[in-house]
Amino acid sequence: MTDGPAAAPSTGLRERKKRRTRDALVLAALELFTTQGYEETTVDEIAEAVEVSQRTFFRYFASKEEVVFAVQEMVESRFIAELRQRPAPEAPFEAMRRAVLCAWNSIGEAIEELVPVELHMRTYRMIESTPSLLAAHLRRSIDLENQIAGLIAEREGLDMALDPRPRVAVAAFTGVMRVSGQLWVQERDTSVDSLRELTEIHLDQLGPALAESWRTRG
Repeated sequence: MTDGPAAAPSTGLRERKKRRTRDALVLAALELFTTQGYEETTVDEIAEAVEVSQRTFFRYFASKEEVVFAVQEMVESRFIAELRQRPAPEAPFEAMRRAVLCAWNSIGEAIEELVPVELHMRTYRMIESTPSLLAAHLRRSIDLENQIAGLIAEREGLDMALDPRPRVAVAAFTGVMRVSGQLWVQERDTSVDSLRELTEIHLDQLGPALAESWRTRG
């Protein structure tokens, strides 16, 4: 008979093995998608690259599309976790700005542990150039915006059905994030630090862009 403490190491080993298999599937899938095309790549090819069965693939992912957004899902989850922890006195936009910049402090390492940053960039480009994936990306963005707006409304004690400010603030914030990502894939510097810097620069310009006149005054 095995008692609880003795079983713990076995459980930890099993979880690490599952994590390694999942990470290997993500890496293999993104390499195949970005080299031979998303539509052209089959689940069988991904499974074969990792030397597992198709059945094993579907234990980890419901579809090819889910694998494409695995890294992005991780990034979004870390941002949401950071936003939940921001101090209540912070204004909504400041809370989002600090949450995304704090999240990037650990996200960079997390991405690089899963896939090379260069592959992450290629995946971003593939999503932008594949109609079915771009549609999925936009759908996911809408869902994420609604989730963030709900968190902001909760922080501020607002009802989103009556007060449009949470949705407006989040729409502006995520728009800046989208622009930063699009500019990043055009840069020669493909590091995560470069993406973080672009993000910070553009977030810092959101307030002045909305509140100040752009005309040069004599």
